[in-house]
Amino acid sequence: MTKIANIDLGDFPLLLAPMEDVSDPPFRALCKQQGCDMMYTEFISVEGLIRDAHKSVQKLDIYPEERPIGIQIFGAEEDSMRRAAEIVEEAQPEVLDINYGCPVKKVVCKMAGAGILQDIDRMVKLTKVIVDSTALPVTVKTRLGWDDDTIRITEVAERLQDVGIQALSIHGRTRKQMYKGEADWTEIGKIKENPRIHIPIIGNGDINSGPKAVEYKNRYGVDGIMIGRASIGYPWIFREIKHYVDTGEHLDPPTVDERVDAATQHLQHSITWKGTKLGILEMRRHYTNYFKGFPGVKEYRARLVTHSEPAEIFDTLEQIRTRYTGMLQSAAVV
Repeated sequence: MTKIANIDLGDFPLLLAPMEDVSDPPFRALCKQQGCDMMYTEFISVEGLIRDAHKSVQKLDIYPEERPIGIQIFGAEEDSMRRAAEIVEEAQPEVLDINYGCPVKKVVCKMAGAGILQDIDRMVKLTKVIVDSTALPVTVKTRLGWDDDTIRITEVAERLQDVGIQALSIHGRTRKQMYKGEADWTEIGKIKENPRIHIPIIGNGDINSGPKAVEYKNRYGVDGIMIGRASIGYPWIFREIKHYVDTGEHLDPPTVDERVDAATQHLQHSITWKGTKLGILEMRRHYTNYFKGFPGVKEYRARLVTHSEPAEIFDTLEQIRTRYTGMLQSAAVV
């Protein structure tokens, strides 16, 4: 049984990774419907929060059906992090998560995100400040290290646990790797074998199927798995992995109707939450995976990512349903 503080997540939870412009309420709703056990918001700038910037504050939006949920923040200054933690607490998530893993240059150059992996003492001090300033359980998401020569994740895990974090999610790459190459879970497995560690350790990186999830669960002993890029435009990854973990059998892929319904719901909610222009724009990254494997779908996808009027996009989605229903057996779409 995996628990973060007093939050029971079940035997082997699947978590949705915090992803900028992806893990928003419209997408989280779909992932929850497909069996995701715990989700995180997009990462939120603490400087934006304390300055009451609309985009940052909007990311605090939580809906009852999403729980349990964690709000993730990033920053580098103690006072700003402390003040942001107080704001997050007012939003009443189950968890406050600190981002020490984002590799993007504009974050890293401020010594936030993965940038703080260059100064472990500072990371520990900053974490303690946040733990001491909130009643919420505090968790951390990070990477193996800054580069291959500075992998100190075992020390990081021990020291962050010592200052009071309740769970640690680890992406099996260094900052230097960004998202290239294969994630290395070896160090994650070593942390699970460390007798000093008693908090849940969540593995992250390259999990895109039920067999791989089971393989890594058994090989590295993690308490759960966090899924990021494999879920973009494919929220069914959660139900497929859960089914394989429970039965050892592959679940049929989603049908044409399921895919069109999901894309339609996603777009509707995106427009409602973000407004028409931004809602349409930020949906575009999802369409490729929603209809991956559909023969001749390129012409429809081109319309989905170029149309700017909701009616045109919804009409295109219905055209996809009409053309492909009956033409495709669900198992043939991969």
